[in-house]
Amino acid sequence: MKLDDINWNILHCLQQNARQTNTQIARKIGISSPAVAERIHKLEDLGIIEGYHAKVSYFETEHQLKAIITLRVFMGRLKPFMEKVKEFNEVINCYRITGNENIFMEVVLKNQKHLQQLIDSLINYGETTTHIVLSNIVENNPIIKGVHL
Repeated sequence: MKLDDINWNILHCLQQNARQTNTQIARKIGISSPAVAERIHKLEDLGIIEGYHAKVSYFETEHQLKAIITLRVFMGRLKPFMEKVKEFNEVINCYRITGNENIFMEVVLKNQKHLQQLIDSLINYGETTTHIVLSNIVENNPIIKGVHL
């Protein structure tokens, strides 16, 4: 399926607010509500739209810290780590990356003691570097058509 301008406009609307009705989207982009629904279903079927999620405030859920932790995994510990990390409730995103560090994690924590406990769990798998997030500058920016450098 080709992503034409109409599909890109639908994707842009949904990335701004996935709870919009098809009628609201249709009004914004100038096609019928049934046409919007059909295109959304096709985008879902093709895996272009992967899901819909609620954005939850970590601070309002009594998590005082958000941090980025990179991990330089010890030789032979990558596979065990990739299984174990799924059990850490603190980890909201985890990426396997290139470079000196193998792993990049976003975590939310109740306090500094909680951070210390998590780091103590991680040192069994490698060397950690921790960065405390002070604020979000860009977050969940929409993917748009024709990004040019």
